[in-house]
Amino acid sequence: MSRIKLAVLVSGGGTNLQAIIDAIEQKEIPAEIAVVMSNKSDAYALKRAKQHNVPVVYINNKSYSSREDFERAMIAEIDKRQADLICLAGFMRVLTTLFVSHYPNRILNIHPALLPAAKGLYGEHVHEAILNSGAKFSGCTVHFVTTDVDGGPIVIQKIVPVEDNDTPQMLAERILLQEHIAYPEAIKLFAENKLEIVGNRVKIKRG
Repeated sequence: MSRIKLAVLVSGGGTNLQAIIDAIEQKEIPAEIAVVMSNKSDAYALKRAKQHNVPVVYINNKSYSSREDFERAMIAEIDKRQADLICLAGFMRVLTTLFVSHYPNRILNIHPALLPAAKGLYGEHVHEAILNSGAKFSGCTVHFVTTDVDGGPIVIQKIVPVEDNDTPQMLAERILLQEHIAYPEAIKLFAENKLEIVGNRVKIKRG
């Protein structure tokens, strides 16, 4: 099976990036990372990539007069490397129609809740919302990115119980462990051409 090329977009620490790198190095995913790209020069994720000899690109969004111009710069770098799949791994920018429409059904994101729960929220706000809702379960969702923020077709969800004494930080830590399992699984399914999008549902082809 031929390997697909990934472009991973990051803004922070990059633990999901690390999970993807580890899965590739352990030959669990038929993929290679063509580039790790960040809008933050000090993102620790860039250091993680360099430690594994993965090419990195820093593009400062503040250097561009519009979101679209910033995204055109990203698209140029991604297309130059012929990436098959774009993975958002803690990328703290909402993508415009320009970027999303350039890569239809080729962008994955991970959300630290069971979508549609906490849709449109990020970081600790997600876990605060879940705890305030009284939900007994939370988890994570890997989904395709569309112009509807956090509303694209869902590939994989992992469930985590919400404990009575949970703080947002405690819940986040437990969910993060599941994120590190779910994201490589979803990329593997994409790489093996096992995902079929029907309307807003993802069907996983068996066998």
